Amino acid sequence: MLKKNALNTFLIFAFTLVAFKSQQVSQKKFPIKSDFIAVDNIGNLYAVKDNELIKYSSTGKMFARYSDLKLGNISHVDVTNPLKILLYYRDYQQIVFLDNQLSLNSQNVSLEKLGFEQSELVCSGANNSFWIYDKQNNELLRFNENSKKIAATGNLKQVLKIEINPNYMLEHNGLLFLNCPDSGIYVFDMFGAYVKVISLKNLSNFQSTENILYFNRDSSLCSYHYKQFEESCQKIHQPKGYKQVLYLNKHMYLTYKDSVVVLPIN
Repeated sequence: MLKKNALNTFLIFAFTLVAFKSQQVSQKKFPIKSDFIAVDNIGNLYAVKDNELIKYSSTGKMFARYSDLKLGNISHVDVTNPLKILLYYRDYQQIVFLDNQLSLNSQNVSLEKLGFEQSELVCSGANNSFWIYDKQNNELLRFNENSKKIAATGNLKQVLKIEINPNYMLEHNGLLFLNCPDSGIYVFDMFGAYVKVISLKNLSNFQSTENILYFNRDSSLCSYHYKQFEESCQKIHQPKGYKQVLYLNKHMYLTYKDSVVVLPIN
């Protein structure tokens, strides 16, 4: 009996060791310093550090860089369309669009000149459009590639009957997701009509593929199917201290002070 228990213990240890070594082999670690990162749908990684954006291939090789000292630090980058990358400079209320070589794609968009001086959030939209959240009027607005307004929600305080303080938004699959940590994720269609609220609170950001939202919660990677209303989580077995975690194409990206770790996720 003792021999059998000893054998079982050895087998469990052996399988655990093999699994750990397998993870170590497939894990990638790139010496990249960043304030935050973004990843496009083919695995290219974009690191933002102050006023500079650097693009890396999926193997960690630097591909291109872009910076504009006149506009200050980059507040947000959206690589939903890797052929038209959106950079937002909140301090100067400026949007810059880059191509896949990190060269200027078109003229900068001044939100102040469009009449919006308190645009807290910006993200890319379908068909080369973009969205802004105007804090002054508590309103979401969508603009086409010529910066012409094509959709608006109206005052969200009146629409939702609640005070909101959004910190992140993302358009995916014909829907705009507006994240409000205190109350959940509010969903709107392409015309700005309110659809529903998803009761996921205290999130800083999330990613979306198909009908699933991916987000980080309490050192776990979680997914929520917003049509089937199913949530599941799995622990992240990595050293603490990561600043940001992203999920895309069955890979998890963790940013540390001086590196980015990429892990395959089943």
